[in-house]
Amino acid sequence: MHRIHILIAMDAHTIAQGAHSVKDELQRELSLAALTDEVRVVETGSLGIYNKGVVLVVFPDAVYYAGVKVEDVSEIISEHLIKGRIVERLQYADIPETKEEEGKAPRFGKQVRVVLKNAGIIDPDNIEEYIAHDGYEAMGKALTEMKPEDVINTVKESGLQGRGGAFFPTGMKWEFAAREKSEEKYIICNADEGEPGTFKDRLILEGDPHAVIEGMALTGYAVGANKGFVYIRGEYKMSINRMQKAIDQAREHGLLGKNIFNSSFSFDLEIREGAGAYICGEETALIESIEGKRGEPRDKPPFPPSVGLWGKPTIVNNVETLANLPQIISKGAAWYKSNGTEKSPGTKVFTMVGNIKNPGLIEVPMGITLREIIYEVGQGIPDGKGFLLAQMGGTTGGILTSEHLDLPMTVENLREIGAGLGSGALLVVDDSQDVVDLVKNFVEFFNHESCGKCTLCREGTGRLLELLEKLTDGRGELKDVDLIEDLAKVMMKGAFCGLGQAAPVPILGCLRYFRGEFEKYVKKPQVAQAAVA
Repeated sequence: MHRIHILIAMDAHTIAQGAHSVKDELQRELSLAALTDEVRVVETGSLGIYNKGVVLVVFPDAVYYAGVKVEDVSEIISEHLIKGRIVERLQYADIPETKEEEGKAPRFGKQVRVVLKNAGIIDPDNIEEYIAHDGYEAMGKALTEMKPEDVINTVKESGLQGRGGAFFPTGMKWEFAAREKSEEKYIICNADEGEPGTFKDRLILEGDPHAVIEGMALTGYAVGANKGFVYIRGEYKMSINRMQKAIDQAREHGLLGKNIFNSSFSFDLEIREGAGAYICGEETALIESIEGKRGEPRDKPPFPPSVGLWGKPTIVNNVETLANLPQIISKGAAWYKSNGTEKSPGTKVFTMVGNIKNPGLIEVPMGITLREIIYEVGQGIPDGKGFLLAQMGGTTGGILTSEHLDLPMTVENLREIGAGLGSGALLVVDDSQDVVDLVKNFVEFFNHESCGKCTLCREGTGRLLELLEKLTDGRGELKDVDLIEDLAKVMMKGAFCGLGQAAPVPILGCLRYFRGEFEKYVKKPQVAQAAVA
């Protein structure tokens, strides 16, 4: 039995900062100090801390160290592990106290861990650690105590809404597929995640892959599907590797495959890698990609729960949505609804990026305010600068300003102001940034990622970019600002799919709240021309 565990975060960020080298040095120094039987080094998922270098936590002391380099390892071992003295120069102190209340999700300051309850706690490559933390308990309960319709009803009662951006009621979507009469049905996990600034699905997969597998199996049981696909963008190599290892382990333990838990239910999974097209985050384009076709959205209706993969009923759920399911089934709908609000229950996982002191992966209850997220969870804006705006939900997300800081972040509240929770990215922008340049950056991305299927998106994003470049180059006229607005409104109403319809959202938001910033680009050159004349 090890008396101390050192958990070292292994994600793309920390690996780039030398996490593998630090781990190797830890093991070497522990061997030299004859501590290998007392201290265990464990690779885990993201601890949610970013821009702080290599991060590790020493248990049971719950001491976090950040910015750890290879040359720091011997000091941590000699001072902390042997002499019991914390290495204060490396200690990461911005960790809120964790509160465990019986029957409730663990609270981490303002954060509440449901989806992320195992992230940074367990070894994601070890199925036994997942099982030790109540893993596959929900699947056992569903297969031995519940009928498929009971599972659907529990999810409906929980109020879980799809966490990929649309926030469509999950149980209702399942019900559509369950009603379909078909010998074959499919479950797809959408882990494409092409939204800039969004990486929460990647970190969920890397930190707790078995939760997603269990969620997919529960979905399959509920709607009558025996086959699932995890669609992961090809750049997510660690996610792919960890997910494949987890699938293999689940099969070895009889948790995937034939007659799971000695029931009549059989279910298996395989991974399909995407080629990095943003449009494949749209569920029908994703389905086209799995079928080996060009990733372009389909006409709807029919919708995937009726006619999906290879023409069969198909449920497409986001990673975060699926990771919620095991706890909803094992603990019940009322437990899940104990967080959030009546109409927007549960929690939301965000990747907080931009001008924020503590960027990273967070999970907060629905209904929290933007002020609480920025100034309490994120510790505010660095360098004494002021808050300008936040973009909620990724590059296609709506714009929030200081007047929205105390607005409860719920689906219905954000819809009322033309915004949304979206994919889970929260971009914080300080008052030193140029709004027009920011918008131009968004439009450059949309223009690059348009699949080209419909004219409004293909030509519209290119024309918007031309107009914005005309402004920033000093060639713009006031009528160009009006034209940008008009074109954005037309695209929003008439584009074929979500990309073209959502691309104008941040443009219109910035025009609504910061129109003067666009007009400044017109006024400055005109003043200069008048002076020359």
